[in-house]
Amino acid sequence: MENNRKIKILIADDHELYLDGLKGFLAGSDIYEVVGEAQNGEELIRLSLQLHPRIVLTDLRMPVMTGAVAIRKLLKASPEIKCMILTSYDNEYSIVEALEAGAIGYITKNMAKKELFEALNQVSRGLPYFCRTTTTKMVRLIAKSHFNPFIKEKQLLFTETEKKIIHMVCEEKNNQEISNKLCMSIRTVENNRARILKKMHVKTSAGVAIYAIKHGLFWMDY
Repeated sequence: MENNRKIKILIADDHELYLDGLKGFLAGSDIYEVVGEAQNGEELIRLSLQLHPRIVLTDLRMPVMTGAVAIRKLLKASPEIKCMILTSYDNEYSIVEALEAGAIGYITKNMAKKELFEALNQVSRGLPYFCRTTTTKMVRLIAKSHFNPFIKEKQLLFTETEKKIIHMVCEEKNNQEISNKLCMSIRTVENNRARILKKMHVKTSAGVAIYAIKHGLFWMDY
């Protein structure tokens, strides 16, 4: 794929070493191209409006303007840009604030290279991504927030078996526990979980839980 056909990414982080590492991750990609780097929120907005990236990867704690404020202002000017948060999980409330500001997902700074590309593939299609290390506390916070990336989707139909599995995924049951509870093989559980992920357009158990809560398929005791 030629460079001018690659998906443009802008990265915003005030730690130069991390910025260089992330650029290195993406340097050999045939799909993505880093077109700009910002070290504060104001620079993020200015460069995004100038370079027109499809995806913005941004830290939350930056000088001049926080990531959440920058996301809100940027999306007012360019709502087509997909913003994803880079987080170290040191402040879960800041993540929720950024999601409510318009970010479509988040990943941790120590994620595996494979997960980075999985997240980018998801977000580039306008679909939400919740990192694989999402905590139960984080799911609860998102569930109570105004963030709902599924609001435009019509209600999906799930089989009774799928509903039972969704409920147990939300309870953080693993495949073996689900298999024992429902008296079905591990392979059958895996196939059902794959169908659920595909129907919901999510990639992780956290995504299943958040979708289920937002659609009344599961209720959490807060």
